[in-house]
Amino acid sequence: MNKKTFKVTAFLNMFGLAKVPLILFCTPRVVEMTDEKFIVKIPLSYRTKNHLNSMYFAALAVGAEISVAAPAVVAINEGKLKIDFVFKDFKANFLKRADGDVHFVCEEVSEVISLIEEAKNNTERIEKKIKGYAVVPSKSDIDPVMTYELTLSVKNRIKS
Repeated sequence: MNKKTFKVTAFLNMFGLAKVPLILFCTPRVVEMTDEKFIVKIPLSYRTKNHLNSMYFAALAVGAEISVAAPAVVAINEGKLKIDFVFKDFKANFLKRADGDVHFVCEEVSEVISLIEEAKNNTERIEKKIKGYAVVPSKSDIDPVMTYELTLSVKNRIKS
């Protein structure tokens, strides 16, 4: 884990402690973050598994959300911006059982960053659909167990 991924992982866990305890409960770890791709890992553990020993639906939703939200948070913080974001909707397709540690992959980071950039000069709420997928690397790095799409909605808090 490099310094930047460590810093974002620590931020996620502190945010979870302060604002959204379910995030902290799932113990997410940032695996990779670039201008094109963001990968977050949620381990399959006592806390995140269901009665069939696969990842519970809520833990899968947390991972999907973080893979899209974290790049937005990084862009907002690096730009020292006053931009709020929420998710307008969430669509998921569960393709296989997630019976190991799950990596949630967002390969549309540039789309997230461009949305934040657009919001800098706009006082209206703007939205963009962002897609991602989840894999269990111990089984396959390329065969998704889940695909998802979230609509990221952002608004600049600066009054015009």
